[in-house]
Amino acid sequence: MIESLGLFGLIVAVMVLLFIMLYFIPIGLWFSALVSGVKISLLQLFLMRFRKVPPGVIVRALIEGTKAGVPLNRDALEAHFLAGGHVASVVHALVSASKANIDLSFNMATAIDLAGRDVFEAVQMSVNPKVINTPPVTAVSKDGIQLIAKARVTVRANIKQLVGGAGEETVLARVGEGIVSSIGSSHSHKTVLENPDFISRVVLEKGLDAGTAFEILSIDIADIDIGKNIGAGLQMDQAEADKNIAQAKAEERRSMAIALEQEMKAKAQEMKAKVIEAEAKIPLAIAEAFRNGNLGVMDFMKYKNIMADTSMRDSIAGDNKKEQ
Repeated sequence: MIESLGLFGLIVAVMVLLFIMLYFIPIGLWFSALVSGVKISLLQLFLMRFRKVPPGVIVRALIEGTKAGVPLNRDALEAHFLAGGHVASVVHALVSASKANIDLSFNMATAIDLAGRDVFEAVQMSVNPKVINTPPVTAVSKDGIQLIAKARVTVRANIKQLVGGAGEETVLARVGEGIVSSIGSSHSHKTVLENPDFISRVVLEKGLDAGTAFEILSIDIADIDIGKNIGAGLQMDQAEADKNIAQAKAEERRSMAIALEQEMKAKAQEMKAKVIEAEAKIPLAIAEAFRNGNLGVMDFMKYKNIMADTSMRDSIAGDNKKEQ
């Protein structure tokens, strides 16, 4: 019984030791590389474990490159992996670029990958251009009619501009700006509706792909809808504003006229009061003149006749005005 337990423990220990050896010395990967024409030693595979580099990723990348005729350097692949790059994606991109006759070096591919872009997708987009649908772009022509346009932008990845180049958002923003500018420069919305390719020509001539990671191949106007009559609305608002201003000025003039009228009435009442006051002083003045001997009876009678004549003339004048 003891001998059986000892034999079992020995077998387990041998299996564990064998597993550890195969883990640190991946003989299967080495054999796969050997039959694929990739020269790599068991020592290098063993040391990769201590450099925290998975040997399977490096060996598969070397095998893919060798079979595709793309020369790869093992140390460069390890360095790219340790830098946080995607080795498999870079190798796929290099193979695809080689088959499509696209000039893409290993350094460029790793730089694109480390910049956060999918280098394999970029190569595919260089071979098969991508179509980007713009959101509805609203613009107003010179005749005041609002137009809502949608466009399809066909772009191809510019490998040399992927590092540091602007993305899709910038392309869409520039295309939208170009559509607004081209519609806004049109004298009539009918011209835009009759020749939608006018927008495409104007936008393409602006060179909107400068400084971006893409090359614009074509801009096709998919749909144009008529929106509101912005010009008429603005004119109505302006007319309403002018009317309100005119009403305010008329109210101001009316208020000033009323104030002036009230002022004139006040002055007239003041003058009337002064006249009444002056008339009230006449009998006193006449009495004073009698006492001082400055006024005789005949003068006073003459004064009364003049007053009666004046009163009669005023009465006759008032009757004539009523008849008229």
